[in-house]
Amino acid sequence: MLTLNLISSSPVTFSKSNPINASSLFIRTQNHKYLISPSSLLNKPTSPNFTKIHGYPLGLTPLIQDSSAKNEYPFGISSKNRSLIAKAAPAESNPEGDGETKPNKTLKLALVFGFWYFQNIVFNIYNKKVLNVFPFPWLLASFQLFAGSVWMLVLWSLKLQPCPKITKPFIVALLGPALFHTIGHISACVSFSKVAVSFTHVIKSAEPVFSVIFSSFLGDTYPLKVWLSILPIVFGCSLAAVTEVSFNFGGLWGAMISNVGFVLRNIFSKKSLQNFKEVDGLNLYGWISIISLFYLFPVAIFVEGSQWIPGYYKAIEAVAKPSTFYIWVLLSGIFYHLYNQSSYQALDDISPLTFSVGNTMKRVVVIVATVLVFRNPVRPLNALGSAIAILGTFLYSQATAKKKVEGEKKS
Repeated sequence: MLTLNLISSSPVTFSKSNPINASSLFIRTQNHKYLISPSSLLNKPTSPNFTKIHGYPLGLTPLIQDSSAKNEYPFGISSKNRSLIAKAAPAESNPEGDGETKPNKTLKLALVFGFWYFQNIVFNIYNKKVLNVFPFPWLLASFQLFAGSVWMLVLWSLKLQPCPKITKPFIVALLGPALFHTIGHISACVSFSKVAVSFTHVIKSAEPVFSVIFSSFLGDTYPLKVWLSILPIVFGCSLAAVTEVSFNFGGLWGAMISNVGFVLRNIFSKKSLQNFKEVDGLNLYGWISIISLFYLFPVAIFVEGSQWIPGYYKAIEAVAKPSTFYIWVLLSGIFYHLYNQSSYQALDDISPLTFSVGNTMKRVVVIVATVLVFRNPVRPLNALGSAIAILGTFLYSQATAKKKVEGEKKS
């Protein structure tokens, strides 16, 4: 055990398995002022700490992390270590601190969800805007991976995000997950190019169905309530599909293949990356984006490269101003990476149950926002099917999240 004597009468102990540096301790405990030289705080104001929001929206990774959640969330970060500081700091020493902590936590949670939802909505809107005038999803998907790769390289070079140690076994372990991430991403982009954004998201809400089926084949077991929760997902997606105004088989199959790709990515990540738990979720996602770009771009050139130049001139003619088109493409690339990054970082600040609720509601918000922006016609039965599918996704996420929490308590 390592003992950190901040105050001689109140030693704080931490285990060796979770080292904490001084800057991390300051960020996590700045509401408990008695931990940091009370006299210095009384004599001079404390300078603002701009990393407190964990990088939202710029995406600086949290300083206290735990890799144990990667078994459940392949690129995610668990909230397990958040209790370290709370347990270390005696609450009775600062009775007024409790009143300050709750509003801060509420504000922080609002910021987490606010940025996450906002970034997702912006991506979906501008992604569809580009595809409406430039229907080449392979090139657009490649650019989105390129934008994310550049973003991570900037964070690493400026030391805003610690760069993981790159070894040959690490790269080899990433090849499988990156391949399936590529399949999931390009398939979704193809679906977006052929049908309404809302319809693609409804079909993508069926991802839990594929997750349960594939994982069961590999030996995982699920309680009855998990199997029952996928029934409304199947029924709701089927009802939405047969009543969709913009129905297209290419769009349907694109969304379905995207589900398969992301589920297999998660499964392969659990198996191949279990020896690299010291690498946090944001860094894993960054390297997977880089490798996925090398997978996707050569194929994109082969599939549609000959059509890019004439398609570009048609797109410029359609939007009238070249700068408008460039801004749309740039926003789709930046916000594609940011919304994925924010979802992984959100896991460090909220429980799995809260995350599952937020993720389900995020899909609802995106569907409603895109319907309002693009004014897609929605039939009553289509709306009912979408609602049933989303409800099934919510029930599934609740059932699986509770199972994970119960498993952590038992362990």
